[in-house]
Amino acid sequence: MSTNYPDAGNYSSAPKNDNKNTIIILLAIALVGSWIYFMYAKSQTTAVITEKDAQYATLDSARNNVQKEFDDAIVRLDEMTATNNGLDSLVKSRDNELGILKSKFKSLVSKQNASSADLAAARKLVNELNGRIDDYVKEIERLQGENIQLTADKNNLTNENKNLSNNLATTETAKKEAENKVDVGSTLHASGFNIVAINERNSGKEKSTSSAKRADKFRISFNLDENRIATSGAKQLFIIAKDPSGKVIKEEALASGTINTREDGQVDFTTKLDVEYKQSEAKFVSFDLRKADKYTKGNYTIVVYQNGFKIGEGVAILK
Repeated sequence: MSTNYPDAGNYSSAPKNDNKNTIIILLAIALVGSWIYFMYAKSQTTAVITEKDAQYATLDSARNNVQKEFDDAIVRLDEMTATNNGLDSLVKSRDNELGILKSKFKSLVSKQNASSADLAAARKLVNELNGRIDDYVKEIERLQGENIQLTADKNNLTNENKNLSNNLATTETAKKEAENKVDVGSTLHASGFNIVAINERNSGKEKSTSSAKRADKFRISFNLDENRIATSGAKQLFIIAKDPSGKVIKEEALASGTINTREDGQVDFTTKLDVEYKQSEAKFVSFDLRKADKYTKGNYTIVVYQNGFKIGEGVAILK
């Protein structure tokens, strides 16, 4: 009688299969876990990139905005200086300050990785620029206010000019007529001529004379009458001295020359004289005129021109 025993090989195959299945399951779980981790990590990375892109986009937008604000301020400054000579001069006098501000702004916004702090500093510079522009305008307005006051006669002439301009439809011709009137009105007038022939003695003493033989020079004096339109400052007088034959005395030593007058055309002059005149006040003028040749008997005429007009004359008689 034979006894049947289980095959020894069958006992060993079951555990091996179980181990294999367990390993496969574990590997599958590990693979799934790694994919889950990978997908999670990828989503986190994508979120960070998206956030960074949004930040960069925000910074680019802020950069563009602050650049536009700066450009607008520059355009505003250019437009205002183009229509205001006083503001243009003031801005040019402070080119160095504006240049430093512009340079700082450019260095901030031109950075490749400009930060929000950089852009905030740039916007602060834009505000500073706008503030300076406002200050420039206020300063010009203040200076213009200080210069509003004019003399009563100038105000009258200005009003007359305005009225004339309005009556003639503010034509260019009317404006020129008014300007010419102011110019003509500012011409001085000479009066009270006193022309004395002087004899110079060897001792150095001087004595007036009416003798042509003894005359060494003329001492000429006159008054420039008060003029409320003429401005204060240096005025150039042209002196014409004519001998008894009517010929103008011209000498190199006297810096003689020729001038264009408004009424008499081109005339020769003997010498010229610069005098300081003060508005609305009379001015006494005195000077000596010496010619190289001897004086002859007869009438010597002294004529004075200023601003192209003959403003006075006097006569000296030598015997």
